[in-house]
Amino acid sequence: MMTAQEALQRLREGNERFASGVGNEETFMKRLRRARTDFQQEPFAIVIGCSDSRVPVEIVFDQDLGDLFVIRVAGNIVAPSQLGSVEYAAAAFGTPLVVVLGHSHCGAILGTLERLRRPAEARSPNMRFIAERIEPAVAGLLAPELGYDRETLICESVRANVRQSVDQLRHGSAILEGLIESGQLSVVGAEYSLGTGRVTLLDDAQLMSS
Repeated sequence: MMTAQEALQRLREGNERFASGVGNEETFMKRLRRARTDFQQEPFAIVIGCSDSRVPVEIVFDQDLGDLFVIRVAGNIVAPSQLGSVEYAAAAFGTPLVVVLGHSHCGAILGTLERLRRPAEARSPNMRFIAERIEPAVAGLLAPELGYDRETLICESVRANVRQSVDQLRHGSAILEGLIESGQLSVVGAEYSLGTGRVTLLDDAQLMSS
């Protein structure tokens, strides 16, 4: 099994191929026939991404079937089901890296900011649950003294939400905490740009120095 640093580098290289337009041109069916995933999988990275249809994780990182263990939920939030999914993959497969992947102009972020501005508006309880998971990360960014314009506010909110999810993964599970403390698992945050197709790592300093 590769190290977290090696996994991170593989994701970087794949995203560079994708963003540069030189990714793997094999058809899906060819990749499906080639991938030996009938009875086992060995994902080298776990990715918690947003459900947004414009951010297909395997394509964004130019990886094959069986390479990534992907969990997608609106707003890339971390709730018990996401924690359990990460625990399973990290423990069952020895996967060394978790990436929380947010993206520019995330609809869940936009909806949460709107909810904070107009809290009295009726919303679905299920949609409200997602917004309530995001709110602690972004509420403070609405402070007038910060003076953010709309685009800056959205950008900072996306990144704050990613960092909150990273923190919840690092400190919200005894299983994951144990793997992190023993050096078997690393958790990082990243942001995907809908405009450029590139992924920017937000907090990989620890990995880069190792």
